[in-house]
Amino acid sequence: MAPSNEEIFNEYLNTLIHDYISAASEAEKARTRDEIVEQILPYVRKIAGGLARRSNDPVDDLTQVGSMGLIKALDKYNPLAGSSFKTYATYLITGEIRHYLRDKSSMVKAPRQIYELYYRMNQIVQQLTDEFGRPPNDLEIAEALDCTVEKVKDAGEVDRRRTVISLDQFVVGHDGQNGDTMFIERLVDESDMNQTHHQENRLYIEQALASLKEELRVVVKMTYYDDMSQMEIASVLGISQMQVSRRLRKALDLLHDRCRAEMVLLSH
Repeated sequence: MAPSNEEIFNEYLNTLIHDYISAASEAEKARTRDEIVEQILPYVRKIAGGLARRSNDPVDDLTQVGSMGLIKALDKYNPLAGSSFKTYATYLITGEIRHYLRDKSSMVKAPRQIYELYYRMNQIVQQLTDEFGRPPNDLEIAEALDCTVEKVKDAGEVDRRRTVISLDQFVVGHDGQNGDTMFIERLVDESDMNQTHHQENRLYIEQALASLKEELRVVVKMTYYDDMSQMEIASVLGISQMQVSRRLRKALDLLHDRCRAEMVLLSH
């Protein structure tokens, strides 16, 4: 089977990254850096477009902000860490844009009606995705909810502002029981945690995430680290919201099982 255009591009990008890291002179490094930025800029714009969908910020502005994340990725990328450069760059690009949007967002609490619309919207989005075979746009959501597009955008802000979910939700059982949280509380409780414990905690989290396949790990990090909605993740990755939901559920199931197994080992 012939390689796809994306595979060809990724191979070319990996070659550029290798050349950048092993450059013999600053001039050669600068030339390679410019080439990498030029090649990835359309991808940065794609990410910016997905994150700008429900904000008033122009895509060009968010692309410029995302480019700062790309530069940081070039400076910090370690090929021995296990992730591809594109995956690593995606984290930093989306993170840079998200931080920019959060800094600009209003701290005024959304009215109760908007929260109610947000929960209704989540249900409608899933139904329309099943019906259309793709994520619905704002107009289609508004028509289904019998409201204005502006109200849909306001409800989307609730999703954007949600608190990053704590790691204990990785291990709480599906039946809602809290028996598993005793172990996770030892991991995340900072009330009596010295620096060594904190480092062990971070190491455990990194190891748990590293055990996931990359396609699952990306969705988890975008959801909990970058605070992105499923629709935003779907837009960035070029997949459906349904696929994002399934990958996230599978990843959380695997993390839940790993944490349970670890808890059993520690209890003996």
